[in-house]
Amino acid sequence: MAVKRMDNVGIVVEDLTASIAFFEELGLDLEGRMMVEGEWAGRVTGLGDQRVEIAMMRTPDGHSRLELSRFIEPATIADHRAAPVNALGYLRVMFAVDDLDDTLARLNARGAELVSDEVIRFEDAYRLCYIRGPEGILIGLAEEIG
Repeated sequence: MAVKRMDNVGIVVEDLTASIAFFEELGLDLEGRMMVEGEWAGRVTGLGDQRVEIAMMRTPDGHSRLELSRFIEPATIADHRAAPVNALGYLRVMFAVDDLDDTLARLNARGAELVSDEVIRFEDAYRLCYIRGPEGILIGLAEEIG
């Protein structure tokens, strides 16, 4: 087998502090925050000289991580935050939650908005919705029914 696990999903943000607070409200834990810079980092990304502040967020089960990155140098060059769900590339990150209504209430207080005007029911298995989180990041939320 070639793959042992998926370590993390990376998302580039402008306001790292607000993004950390949002994902903490969702239930993720801040594992660490640091500056990544130097010749080795630029070789990995192909960006050359770079300075990036990152925060690693961990899901409560400890199996998944979300890496939030704020590029200081070089500046970001594209903005996909308002892209619709059928755009090529990154779509969304999906989280399983235990109480969708409570989660939505807490995240709405931090600026989250439903993509459509409703939470939908998928058969007798899930209640689902997409929200736009900090900076328009598309996030899926799913609550198991039963």
